Amino acid sequence: MAIDVKPFPLRSAIHAKKYAFIGNKIVPTEDEASTIHMYINPVDTERKYLVETLNIDAHNLQSSLDPNELARMEFEPDHAALIIKRPKRYSAQDNFLFKVESIGLFVFRKRLIIVLSEEIPLFDGKQFLHIGSIEDVILKLLFVPSGHFEEHLKVISMCSEELEGEVNKATGNRQLISMFTLEKSLVYYLNAIGSNGRVIEKLRLNAAKLGFDPDQCRFHRRPCHRKRQCNEQAQIYSQVLSSLMDARASSFRTTSTLMMKNLNALVIAVAIPTFFASVRRHVGIFGHDRI
Repeated sequence: MAIDVKPFPLRSAIHAKKYAFIGNKIVPTEDEASTIHMYINPVDTERKYLVETLNIDAHNLQSSLDPNELARMEFEPDHAALIIKRPKRYSAQDNFLFKVESIGLFVFRKRLIIVLSEEIPLFDGKQFLHIGSIEDVILKLLFVPSGHFEEHLKVISMCSEELEGEVNKATGNRQLISMFTLEKSLVYYLNAIGSNGRVIEKLRLNAAKLGFDPDQCRFHRRPCHRKRQCNEQAQIYSQVLSSLMDARASSFRTTSTLMMKNLNALVIAVAIPTFFASVRRHVGIFGHDRI
């Protein structure tokens, strides 16, 4: 690659997962001089090493761990920094809130530093077969999240349809709140997919600077196309869900208005006999006083 870097010192006190390219595959290794080093939620000593020894910008390092940070790409004197987004693994405790997480890629001349907030099977799947260089890994890590987003979008669509059926039968607002949560998830996804797209475009414009060969540049079109499809799908789901929410909210407002009118009529109906009874009682008291 065109970006130079000073030699990496060996640091036995720094605990990172290390990977090497063997037989066009990414395999774990204990070799300190390996090509890929992965840091999972780095502790203070590891952060100090990354910032002070490898000259990784502290803000970029923190962005790798911040789920609210948008994807971006920056060039430093001796490396390139990429922050990319991917969907976070969903669990039942999330209550229909689909979240995103950040991944930091710090690309040196002969080494790739990856920073994650939690341990995930990053190199699993057939997409990571036939990998032989840092550039291949970068392209795959940009390509794979779009597929994950598409899978999660299908789940969101299924959840939305199920909640829609429950809302039409329910009298409470629990299902409506869940639909609001799904809509919030789609906002997260749209922001993440859109910012990933900007990183892909910037990478395309700087492909030569990062050392991508012509074949890798041609493969680069696949993440762009996949990202556009994913973004369009998320926008459609968001618009449909927003329309359903508006319609249901309008229905709730109409129902609430009718309930208030009926309640007012009931209050008046109860109050009128009470009023006349009170008047008769007071009239009786006044008449007794006159006698």
